[in-house]
Amino acid sequence: MLELLTYDFMQRSLLAAAMVGGLCSVIGVFVVLRGLAFVGAGTSHAAFAGVALGYLMGWPPLGLAILFGLATVWITGWVEEKGRMKLDVSIGILYTTTMALAILFIGLMKSYNAEVYGYLFGSVLSVTNEELSIIGVLSILVLGLIVLFSKELYFIAFDQEMAEASGVPARGMFFLLLTLVALTVVVSLKTVGAILVFAMILIPASTAYQLTSSLMTLTLYSIIIGVTTAIFGVVISATWDVPSGPAIVLLATAVFFISVLLSPKRMKRASHAHVH
Repeated sequence: MLELLTYDFMQRSLLAAAMVGGLCSVIGVFVVLRGLAFVGAGTSHAAFAGVALGYLMGWPPLGLAILFGLATVWITGWVEEKGRMKLDVSIGILYTTTMALAILFIGLMKSYNAEVYGYLFGSVLSVTNEELSIIGVLSILVLGLIVLFSKELYFIAFDQEMAEASGVPARGMFFLLLTLVALTVVVSLKTVGAILVFAMILIPASTAYQLTSSLMTLTLYSIIIGVTTAIFGVVISATWDVPSGPAIVLLATAVFFISVLLSPKRMKRASHAHVH
């Protein structure tokens, strides 16, 4: 086990996993509070379509992933803003459309491309120095914006109408939140893959939500859970030669179910019911 840590690829993998785990966990708090779970799923498939087009045309896959991801969330937000369609309906349409595009682009490729599937299923053990740098830069950008606008983002996550009435530029903040979700998804593609990335956004925050009612503690617990499960998932992946994405997500899921069993909120409700 300790010998594994001496390898460069392992050090890169653990660093990438820690950054992605932390980032997904922070953005996940807002996603869970605002009820945007489906947005993460839709964006990840849109970003994957960008990756597939990149490999098909020989263009930068991550650049196109960002483009596709942002286009999807902005179109979704715009459609909802115009009041023409509910958020989950428009995301559902874009989710299936972009997935169809991804399958089309893969079908047009002349030969099998393992790298494309790395983005679909997650391949953290093959993260390059260049990809690590991109993950680092995007992570700093997203976290910086969250810190800068944390008060407004928490406010709109709880109650957008109230935030608007209080003078917060709620629509602008909502679009910022959607943008941050899209960037987080792109950052995480190589680590956990398009299929599983929204699980990493959803599970740590949902786990933390079982354990506390305090907003700051919720965020802190979410980060600890996200980073820890991501790192241990990579270790499991390297030790037993299993895919990294599923290892990380299944470990996070196990922690979630333990938190549900030990949840102070659940115990309080149970004892309350028992008293009555």
